[in-house]
Amino acid sequence: MVKDSKAMIKLIVSDMDGTLLVENHIINDEFWTLFAKLSEKGIIFVAASGRQYHNLANIFQRIKEDIYIVAENGTYVVHQEQELFLDALSKKDVKQLIHTARKLTHATLVLCGKKSAYVETEDEFFLAEIGKYYDKCQRVDDFLTVDDEILKLAICDLTGTEQHSLPMFADLLDDYKVVVSGKIWLDISKKSANKGVAIKKLQQILNITPEQTMVFGDYMNDAEMLEDAYYSFAMAGAHPELKKKARYLAGSNNENGVVKAIKAFVF
Repeated sequence: MVKDSKAMIKLIVSDMDGTLLVENHIINDEFWTLFAKLSEKGIIFVAASGRQYHNLANIFQRIKEDIYIVAENGTYVVHQEQELFLDALSKKDVKQLIHTARKLTHATLVLCGKKSAYVETEDEFFLAEIGKYYDKCQRVDDFLTVDDEILKLAICDLTGTEQHSLPMFADLLDDYKVVVSGKIWLDISKKSANKGVAIKKLQQILNITPEQTMVFGDYMNDAEMLEDAYYSFAMAGAHPELKKKARYLAGSNNENGVVKAIKAFVF
């Protein structure tokens, strides 16, 4: 299996938090050396995250011209600063979702736009948490006055999204993509939007098959893209339901699991 995989893999896709990034939100130095070797072999790397494009572009500043960035859970895809795909919410949908999200008394809403993220809160603790994922973020008095293409709404719930925030949006599951993207994060986007859709579009553009694709993820916003890769990996610390969807298991993010798996299967 490993011998065959070394000749097959042409596209490697990795989630960020809980996957490629270690706990302090940085990339292990070994990745940069590995990336150079992947490039020599003509293997394309994709960063696929719920994070903002501007944040991802800064993280990968030294190689951003050489990779593809799938941001905001697949709603925005960019290569060499060129927009390849955008799947924004309608203004009507944004208004409805804001109305529902404002009912949450224990969580904070982030409006995720193409140009910037937007918050109404002044709470320094929430702002510090939000700042980890959104390099461009503006405070506004009213979300409804924002003039931007809105890609998704993110709910930051420090009490736990799966238990406390997700039930608030149960009635919207038929009309929107509502997904737990982390222990304290819930993301809401168009029904048609997810990382899997974005990866399929890249596979079509690049003429690469699922059998030539390797994907790594740890939470339920990674579920669809695991289905688009034969070499589908869930991290050791992944959500139990995601592990059921994966063909392989990688070590944890803090054990450099992504890099070790790529080395084992590609080199």
